[in-house]
Amino acid sequence: MWPSHLLLLGCGNMAGAMLLRWLDEGLPAERVTVVRPSGKAVAPGVRVLTALDGPVDRDSLVMLGCKPQQLADVAGTTAALLGPGATLLSILAGVPIARIRDAFPAVQSIVRCMPNLPVRVGKGVSILKVEDAADERARDLVDAMCSRLGLVEWLDDEQLFDAATALAGCGPAFVYRFIDALAAAGAELGLAPDAAARMALKTVEGAALSAAAADRPPADLADAVASKGGMTREGLDILDRADGLAPLVVETLKAARDRGAVLAALSSKAS
Repeated sequence: MWPSHLLLLGCGNMAGAMLLRWLDEGLPAERVTVVRPSGKAVAPGVRVLTALDGPVDRDSLVMLGCKPQQLADVAGTTAALLGPGATLLSILAGVPIARIRDAFPAVQSIVRCMPNLPVRVGKGVSILKVEDAADERARDLVDAMCSRLGLVEWLDDEQLFDAATALAGCGPAFVYRFIDALAAAGAELGLAPDAAARMALKTVEGAALSAAAADRPPADLADAVASKGGMTREGLDILDRADGLAPLVVETLKAARDRGAVLAALSSKAS
């Protein structure tokens, strides 16, 4: 299911990753328009404008792909051109639906989305919350499109959006850090740094794939690998300490979640 017209207001790293995946999945490039001040090309066949040149088609899907602090400026130049019938998909971190509605009062429906970068390869996670007054067509369209990007998770409570964003939206960066740490630890034990980096990357990749294919939780998989008195169990005993991995991850997610509230406050001041 593709919209008759997809309009991107801004096309940063995340919006660009989503768009490229959709194009790979069969979205016709001639249905896409990108508005970005630089005018820089995005993909073959995609129309790029530095500013909207007229009213937006009634049945368009409009995606907000700018930075949260740019919301007021973007709305000031485009809101009057978005009429009834348009669905607005926002990927602005920390910006609640109510603020999007204030900025774009005429659109038909609003869906808030937080994807993560693996959407580019169809292995991402898209956290979604639909405006209470949104029509079913808007929800179905966004669900179908985001399903092309990977896992889709709908939230009933928007108050949990920052927590979900901390886990899934920020999570890939935390995993990348773990891969680097695993490689650095291997090098510290005497392995060649480049060999340790290759092994760490493939170890995490293989573990993630096997966990996704398994019919039991990751904790059970870890215990199955860790035989009593063996090397793996000795290492897990360090990670499983009261001051080990679990509290560090909780602290990490809380910091990321709380930043969402700060971003929301900043976008409110900017508007």
